[in-house]
Amino acid sequence: MASRLTEPLLTETPSRSPGGAAVMEKAPERVRKPSPRYKVLLHNDPVNTMEYVVTTLRQVVPSLSEQDAIAVMLEAHNTGVGLVIVCDLEPAEFYCETLKAKGLTSTLEPET
Repeated sequence: MASRLTEPLLTETPSRSPGGAAVMEKAPERVRKPSPRYKVLLHNDPVNTMEYVVTTLRQVVPSLSEQDAIAVMLEAHNTGVGLVIVCDLEPAEFYCETLKAKGLTSTLEPET
């Protein structure tokens, strides 16, 4: 016949401060640093029509209204470069590469 060993029950009690109240440690708060933002720039295009540029901008960047797309196109036409959008790096890269794939000259630069 096997003998049965019994172990005493172990219980945990919260630590107590000198005043007798339970002390709960608070985790340090995390400080979130905003991710860097990037400008998607459209360069003047002597090849494509203004209409094509506006249509392409609206297809690639759906948040642009017709008026915004026209303004970007005119800014690029008149000054050499137009600001398309400012956003996080991943969507900025997507917009820039998609504009290039559709025959428009586009670059990225950090927002400062």
